[in-house]
Amino acid sequence: MKKLLLKTVLYIILILISLEVIVRVFHLAKDNPSRFVDKHKVEKWVPNQEGYSVTGNRRQNFSKFYINQSGYNSYREFTPSEEKIEVALVGDSFIEGFHQNYYNSIGKKIENRVAGIEVYEYGYAGYDLADQLHLISAYKDTFDKIDHVVLGLKFENDLLRSEYQVVQDRMHLESSLYRKAREIKLLVYTQNIGILEPLWKLAGKLASIGKKRKNIPVKVIAKEEVETKHFTYIKNFKSLIDKYGFDKERFVFLLDTEITPKLFLDYLSDNNFKYVDMYKALSVSKSPTTLIYDRHWNNHGRELIAELIANYIKQ
Repeated sequence: MKKLLLKTVLYIILILISLEVIVRVFHLAKDNPSRFVDKHKVEKWVPNQEGYSVTGNRRQNFSKFYINQSGYNSYREFTPSEEKIEVALVGDSFIEGFHQNYYNSIGKKIENRVAGIEVYEYGYAGYDLADQLHLISAYKDTFDKIDHVVLGLKFENDLLRSEYQVVQDRMHLESSLYRKAREIKLLVYTQNIGILEPLWKLAGKLASIGKKRKNIPVKVIAKEEVETKHFTYIKNFKSLIDKYGFDKERFVFLLDTEITPKLFLDYLSDNNFKYVDMYKALSVSKSPTTLIYDRHWNNHGRELIAELIANYIKQ
């Protein structure tokens, strides 16, 4: 019995080592770049990293990223000057572009459409409006030289807070425990494709055995609550604009009017905030504009977004 147990443990270890080798050789697990908070309290990626972003259990999406000296995924360095024409794209993971090769990004697509410009992509997963405006304020000398600044804005996600603070939940991912766990590519792979999720649920059920379960009633959100929430988001928007300022000549929002409340759109129009609407361009497309497994734009969707921004710049 003891011999059988030892053999079983040995075989399990060998199988796990073999699987780890397979995942590494065929690059089935994504690389996770390290992040940090710089001296201006701006959260970004550690400069000069490169690797591959992988999604799906059969490498449904496989793309290369490169973090430049400014700490963002881009094929070029950010060197604005008074002599050149530059455009800054500021936003979350949609601008960050880990779902596409960094040398075929939205910024590159815009440059292909508008001769003589440079596009700087300040994209970072999780950035909301507070992150974006704090970034622009912290690097004011840099952004003052940039001719056009496009800020991605999703009303329901990006106006949850009225002031900027470093998001500690994201920075916890840089703890020594998480870093060591990321070095085990088999663990990263199984986590990404959802194999471990049933095990976590099973562990939760086992832990709750013997405990009295509470029946949580389904909450119906009243119209008044929705309106109150929207007013709160607009109040947060005003607070951020008052704190950081907003250059209405150079700055423009990129948003989807289909999922943006009319109340907020009216506020933007009444107060002379410019925005580029991506709803029509994406909705009339006969080809899919997002990836199969999540809502990020695919290459076609990025082409449409690049065309929208390029047309705005030309105008």
